Amino acid sequence: MKKGFVQKETHHSYYLLFVNGKKTSIRTRLSHGSSEYGSNLLSMIKKQLSLETMEELEDLINCPMSGEAYVELLLERNVIKL
Repeated sequence: MKKGFVQKETHHSYYLLFVNGKKTSIRTRLSHGSSEYGSNLLSMIKKQLSLETMEELEDLINCPMSGEAYVELLLERNVIKL
């Protein structure tokens, strides 16, 4: 949530990225009750978040990568536009 995501609850938790109050195309879904995610699921989340490496995903999840740095990365890769 600190990275700019807004959570939408259904039978799963959806996370939508907002930048400057506007919804972007970046979104992912997490299942309730999953305490650990396998490499296949993490790989899918990485792709949904437009990250290129597992290290980038780990940095985003574990917080070395700030929300601002994540948005800058997406802008550099032309994934989103402001």
